[in-house]
Amino acid sequence: MVGNYAGLPLMDWSQYDTFHGDFEKCSLFIVVFGHLGFYLLMFFGFINELLFTPKVATERNREGYAPLYNSFEQLFLRYVYRRVRHCFNRPICSTPAAEVTVKERYTDDYNWTFKFTGTERRCINLGSYNYLGFAEPAGPCADAAAEAARRYGLALASSRAELGSCALHKELEETTARFLGVEAAIVFGMGFATNSLGLPGLLGPGTLALSDENNHVSLILGLRLARAAVRVFRHNDLVHLEQLARAAIAERRWTKIVIVLEGVYSMEGSIVPLQGVVALKKRLGLQLYLDEAHSVGALGAHARGVTDHCGVDPNDVDVLMGTFTKSFGAAGGYIAGSAKLIRWIRAHGHAHTYAHAMSPPMAAQVLAAMRALCTPHGLLRVRKLRDNTHYFRRRLREMGVVTYGHRDSPVVPMMVYAMSNVSATVERLTARGIAVVGVGFPATPLFKSRLRFCMSAAHNREQLDTCLAAIQEVVEELGLQYSRHR
Repeated sequence: MVGNYAGLPLMDWSQYDTFHGDFEKCSLFIVVFGHLGFYLLMFFGFINELLFTPKVATERNREGYAPLYNSFEQLFLRYVYRRVRHCFNRPICSTPAAEVTVKERYTDDYNWTFKFTGTERRCINLGSYNYLGFAEPAGPCADAAAEAARRYGLALASSRAELGSCALHKELEETTARFLGVEAAIVFGMGFATNSLGLPGLLGPGTLALSDENNHVSLILGLRLARAAVRVFRHNDLVHLEQLARAAIAERRWTKIVIVLEGVYSMEGSIVPLQGVVALKKRLGLQLYLDEAHSVGALGAHARGVTDHCGVDPNDVDVLMGTFTKSFGAAGGYIAGSAKLIRWIRAHGHAHTYAHAMSPPMAAQVLAAMRALCTPHGLLRVRKLRDNTHYFRRRLREMGVVTYGHRDSPVVPMMVYAMSNVSATVERLTARGIAVVGVGFPATPLFKSRLRFCMSAAHNREQLDTCLAAIQEVVEELGLQYSRHR
């Protein structure tokens, strides 16, 4: 990098909207008793392991082989996670639409193993990333996917760089670029691989990445594979980001400095204050990699993501990355930006050269959904998602629970703090016909377990009221009214 950027005046952050969401802190009472309960559970688990042989495979500790788990992870998985394992990875046998069919199961050995009961439960779905409601078993999107399967087959059995490209890929890339308002785009068959295999083709030794502390594991893996130097800034803390950027520029040893962050954070429900980030990028001559996996389709008046939501020109973002798994009811991902950027990724990106191409039915599904978003009916879905999100968050706050994130974020985390509360809440809501996702360590900090509700345009107001009534009953039964803002 050249130029005396570090000598420029400090940013005046009062000019920008830097609010990224509400993160109410829990009381000291919750912290103390949460730690106490966890350590007691770990202690009794340690005693149990000494007295009884666990019903699991054990490490052979062969020379030259790294262990799969360390001792703490083994103890946690066997004696903490196993107690609530029945609330995770629950099998479903339907499309993840407004309602979902959950296959019921039971255990007769304390959650070591499970067996199906042979019965199914129809539940209102608050757990799937179906923001715009396109994950439907019937309709234009499903018809387009079926037609593509008949014409092109279910898979192309090759990478894009060899024999895995078809007319649908080219059309989808052109449509994605127009939808986002940039020059070009390239699509991939897997959203996770878009980051993990895309970043190594863009960054390398001599590059410094300034990474948000809550970035997704796909971004973290991609940065490691790229062998770029990484410095972490506090979540959405633009002052800290500016400090790290100025210090790095003053070192005068980096070929490029790239800010790596997300639009909507899937565990926190927060939204990046993008206007401020872009202003900092321009002032200091940095570059910006923006992961819009949870924001494209879900934010903005035209569903074009956090750039649309924050009023930022998408051409001011060097690399726009997103996935088709959340708002478009499909699979895969994309990178968009300048034509020069996309040519470089085609030549140097690992996913384009080695990974399996996006299946034709998925490409057709995304195309149909993206075209629908350019119609009045499609934009009605966007407004309904926003209204559902505001309504659901407001009603939760009135209950006295702690919710994280921005009011516009369709990801709504409700804090329950202890893993035992996750289990008790999920069990009771499932019995009331509500399918929810519980999240705990290691996806969250150890004592910040939560339920993560995902809003959808497919939900009607009656379904949301049914869910809220059930949540109210469970909250009062378990005493989850932790908020001090009531």
